[in-house]
Amino acid sequence: MRVVIAGAGSVGRSVARELIDKKHAVLLIDQSKEALDHERIPGAEWLLSDACELAGLGEAKLEEADVVVAATGDDKTNLVLSLLAKTEFGVPRTVSRVNNPKNEWLFDENWGVDVAVSTPRLMTALVEEAVEVGGLVHLMSFERGQAGLMEFTVHESSALVASRIGDIAFPLDTVLVAVIRNSRAFAPSADDVIEAGDELFFLSSPDQEGALLDLLQSPTQ
Repeated sequence: MRVVIAGAGSVGRSVARELIDKKHAVLLIDQSKEALDHERIPGAEWLLSDACELAGLGEAKLEEADVVVAATGDDKTNLVLSLLAKTEFGVPRTVSRVNNPKNEWLFDENWGVDVAVSTPRLMTALVEEAVEVGGLVHLMSFERGQAGLMEFTVHESSALVASRIGDIAFPLDTVLVAVIRNSRAFAPSADDVIEAGDELFFLSSPDQEGALLDLLQSPTQ
């Protein structure tokens, strides 16, 4: 997979390292000469350019990219790059960094964003996930906000305790994709039984979150 990352700061470099370790081809774009340190990311291609200029994006051969990651520290730049990647170069997938949570509403299909990653919001979600039992924690959005990854820690008073997963009528467009129990993650089967303290991870559409929470918070009779 060929990935173009705009922004060679700490976020962009970290993403690049992970992708290169997984044997993907990575091109880093930044307009700062100081940021383009080839020794920091062995194996990456580098391009000194403005990520919002068509000429520079053409030089980066954006039309050959499978994914474009807009990882700069400026929301306007990330939005413009995502839009250009989609409309001018036909990139199949765009991932865009949200620096200011107040701007998160802009990062949708209208600006060419497939996946928006808000670091402050993600950190907040992870804090909530670490301490909250019995509440539905929204971790991340996918498919332009049409699906979300959510976590729920089962309280000992929940009606779900001792329930067979195959017997639970989850809401429409909701899938239980993983369970963490005693620090071990596994893909649930219909015959698995829910235990108190289980961390349940769901993919669900936003309009089903209320119904899912009602089901998960139902107390024992």
